[in-house]
Amino acid sequence: MSLLPYAFARPFLFGMDPEAAHELTLHSLARLQHTPLTCLYSEARVDDPATLAGLNFPNRVGLAAGLDKNARCIDGLAAMGFGFVEVGTVTPKGQPGNPKPRMFRLPKANALINRLGFNNEGLDAFVANVQRARFRTARSAGKPAMLLGLNIGKNASTPIEQATGDYLTCLDGVYPHADYVTVNISSPNTQNLRSLQSDEALDALLGAVAERREQLAQQSGRRIPIFLKIAPDLDDTQIDVIAATLMRYGAASDGQANNAFGVIATNTTLSREAVAGMPHAHEAGGLSGAPVLQASNQVIRRLRASLGKGFPIIGVGGIMSGEDAVSKIQAGADVVQIYTGLIYKGPGLVRESAQAIKAHSMRTCT
Repeated sequence: MSLLPYAFARPFLFGMDPEAAHELTLHSLARLQHTPLTCLYSEARVDDPATLAGLNFPNRVGLAAGLDKNARCIDGLAAMGFGFVEVGTVTPKGQPGNPKPRMFRLPKANALINRLGFNNEGLDAFVANVQRARFRTARSAGKPAMLLGLNIGKNASTPIEQATGDYLTCLDGVYPHADYVTVNISSPNTQNLRSLQSDEALDALLGAVAERREQLAQQSGRRIPIFLKIAPDLDDTQIDVIAATLMRYGAASDGQANNAFGVIATNTTLSREAVAGMPHAHEAGGLSGAPVLQASNQVIRRLRASLGKGFPIIGVGGIMSGEDAVSKIQAGADVVQIYTGLIYKGPGLVRESAQAIKAHSMRTCT
């Protein structure tokens, strides 16, 4: 257990502007992550191994992309007990993102709204930070092997018709350093990005990514899985189209998953139904946190029904408790990710969620 309970730190952080608190937290993690002061926030990792997309996860709770966009704090985040950490979204060139203010808390709903817009320092800086992380040396020492996902996107200035080029550039850069790569086509804060979820656009993008991945696999001798991150604001027909496209690239002719592709469900939502009338509810951007739980779970259920039992699904959206984490597994996810819950509940949520999923798994297996 961490020596500094999050309940003491939260009032201070929540007294600040949300983005300022975010940057202070990342700066502190970056400064502390290779020092004995890691004990202030570290949590023992729950041992609950799972195999997914050919990868061995030490437990089934990960960090969603978006918290550490520049991969500055991989080791600090690893100390919180995650089985896997996903960093990014990174774009080929650095970009400032959308104008400030662009992050808003809705404490009554345990929610956030952000319209950051893929603000990041660019691919070269991102890869350099990943290379400096020490978590991989822990693997060679025989310690539990936390996995690393690298999340890629397109620059805001790149026309949507040329988006594939940005994704391939990023894939080339991050491939040697990732356990898996996530293709983010679902942020609501980059203009027209979600149009890539449509049938023809998605097929063209996944086809290009699959071809480049095979080239990179031949060069490197390792074939890593690609995950597609999708939105919660999809109807059943749209979900079925995405599932069918994923199956074309991520399943063998007999319909069995081939560990080439997976899906992350879901990103933030544009819906404001659950927070109507609350302060900041009118702000543009993606809503995350507790209000997304049921919408995300519904997408997961539909995906599992369409994709079948073995296709890799990472569930994310609205986890605020161990019970919430289990609900994603019950909906059909194999593993889960948290983000906004970490901000509201602190590192203890990682362990709580991992223990709850482990206990649920043991009950269902007996």
